[in-house]
Amino acid sequence: MEPAPWGTALTSRRTVLGGLAAIGGLVVAPAAGLVGYLYADSGRSNVGTLSFRNRLRIPPVLEPTIDADGRRRFRLALGEGRTELLPGTTTATWGVNGPILGPTLRVRRGDRVAMDVSNHLPETTTLHWHGMHLPAVMDGGPHQPIHPGRTWQPSWTVQQRAATLWYHPHLHHATAAHVYRGIGGLVIVDDGDDDAASLPNHYGVDDIPLILQDRRIDDDGTLDLSDLAFGGLTITGLLGDKILVNGTYDPYVEVSTTLVRLRLLNGANARIFHVGFTDDRDFSLVATDAGARGTPLSLNRLMLSPGERAEIVVAFRPGEEVVLRGFPPPLGANFAYQRLAGGGDTHDLIKMIAAATLRPSAPLPARLGREVPVPVPTRPEPFRLEMGDFLLNDRTMDVARVDRVVRTGSVELWQIVNGQSIPHNFHVHGSAFHILDIDGSAPPEYLRGDKDTVYVRPGATVRLAVRFLDHSDIRWPYMFHCHLLAHEDAGMMGQFLTVSPQDAPLVPAGPGAVHDGHGN
Repeated sequence: MEPAPWGTALTSRRTVLGGLAAIGGLVVAPAAGLVGYLYADSGRSNVGTLSFRNRLRIPPVLEPTIDADGRRRFRLALGEGRTELLPGTTTATWGVNGPILGPTLRVRRGDRVAMDVSNHLPETTTLHWHGMHLPAVMDGGPHQPIHPGRTWQPSWTVQQRAATLWYHPHLHHATAAHVYRGIGGLVIVDDGDDDAASLPNHYGVDDIPLILQDRRIDDDGTLDLSDLAFGGLTITGLLGDKILVNGTYDPYVEVSTTLVRLRLLNGANARIFHVGFTDDRDFSLVATDAGARGTPLSLNRLMLSPGERAEIVVAFRPGEEVVLRGFPPPLGANFAYQRLAGGGDTHDLIKMIAAATLRPSAPLPARLGREVPVPVPTRPEPFRLEMGDFLLNDRTMDVARVDRVVRTGSVELWQIVNGQSIPHNFHVHGSAFHILDIDGSAPPEYLRGDKDTVYVRPGATVRLAVRFLDHSDIRWPYMFHCHLLAHEDAGMMGQFLTVSPQDAPLVPAGPGAVHDGHGN
């Protein structure tokens, strides 16, 4: 099933929003009936339906070659395939070097890397390096399309501390469909600080990646794409009732050590996961989107919106079994929107099975490395971004319009305002930020530290101190956007140039000031 045309989708969603506007504040008979329908139809749970029969697929680490220039070269082929997701059926999927998802790329700070990204898909796409600090022309956003049969060859030097990043398509108006079909994978950055922290680091054994996604899959294995463009009653994009972890349905993983590091990625289109264990055990948050925390933080729940990552360390006892679950997320929305956005949903994600005898792990250190201080803005006036219905500051995305010009190496105060009743989040390319406050109060402890993606609940104002890179470019922009992919595709995105003082007078003005998304 193909997504609805954009005009139909926008009209459908605005009709739904208009019909729901009074729910929660005004109770009339039709509204009450609709509330009952929403309550019955939108709540989803798989608890009690899984047998945890399938061994978790661990994405392989892709070994690079060393090219003539001494760069570590990774070869990525994007193509179509078929994957057995539901038992006894296969599903048409897309993947990188395989039928679904892609290999993990592992690099170290200081590495010079190069990519050969070949598009064997039937459509133009892109590949964006989410969280990577690199020149805008290498970013893989809408301005770096890869046409069918062509190969894109970006290269850069890794200049950031250890972190769990990821790659995924970012073609304007098509990101949701391309990610949903299966394109995506992890990038792990290593450095000396991470080595010194003595965290579990045997990839796939005690250092386990978990890419969390949801899908709708018909009984015959067909991937249901009907709500990707706001069909039906969705307000955030498609929410699936089938959970995939690393592209595996109904998964389990075996644990062989007393401590296990889980690298969590919310790779879903719209679903917000509120993860925790079914026995409510505590775990230690050791890293957020852009790198390690200064100290571990003990939690038993952690909310991740699409695009966010976290690294947690969990302790196990011999022979025990426990399920990692997605609990109903506290979205901060009204009753109807809470339900429509998945706020009433509960999903078992994966069963973790400890061996009868476990190898002892090194104790979790009290200090994890050098804590990045909260940066002080170098530009006093804030950049205010108001989130509207497919809009940022009352405008939809225009690939030929620059929405902001920032100075290389600067720190800006960005004020993100969600004046709607709908959940959103916010991601900025080529940068990292610290959350200064949410509605004037200090952020909760789990949101402190280096990040690049943040949830923005309905009615909230989030202030960010955003650090910009030293890469100056007067023509190639970076993106900022809501990372609920249907919102992004519908135009809830803008772009900025990062320019040095020397290059600032050369910035073109007016339409056509930046490349148009087709390489022009």
